[in-house]
Amino acid sequence: MTRLAVQPQPCVDPDCRGQHSPDERIALAASLCGERGVRLTRRRRQILELLWESDRPMGAYELVEALKPKEARPVGPPTVYRALEFLMLQGLVSKLQSRNAYVPCTHPERTHDCLFFICSNCSASIELEDPRLESLITENAGLVEFRPTRRVIEVEGTCSNCIAAGTAMGEVKVDP
Repeated sequence: MTRLAVQPQPCVDPDCRGQHSPDERIALAASLCGERGVRLTRRRRQILELLWESDRPMGAYELVEALKPKEARPVGPPTVYRALEFLMLQGLVSKLQSRNAYVPCTHPERTHDCLFFICSNCSASIELEDPRLESLITENAGLVEFRPTRRVIEVEGTCSNCIAAGTAMGEVKVDP
């Protein structure tokens, strides 16, 4: 796939809800890696692109399958897991523990806690940032003298698209 040159644009909107193009986010990831002195290799970039192109979290084996048409030789799970580990260390990807799946981080240029709303019906995920929640976690961790290293909060429910379509878990839409 040929991509047009897109300039990386860090998001300055603190209330942003992630309305960025995948190309813009990939360009930002490449720029951040360059600034940090690490390489966003072709394989890592491919995996990040697949995650951005997907409308839902993807597991490592789904990524292996998605890479098959793009590669002459098969890409094994260890290669994908190594790339995902790198992407997570760089803050470009988050792992949803409840799904054992991965999603791209909307704002890798920011240090923030991840709050994900995950649809039980269609598996779509939405990442939000909430400084109030981050502050509360930091405050509570201090009360018990705990130093968190990773904070990912997952909330499961039904997304607005599934609610509107009447496809929520156990719900049947009846036309009048």
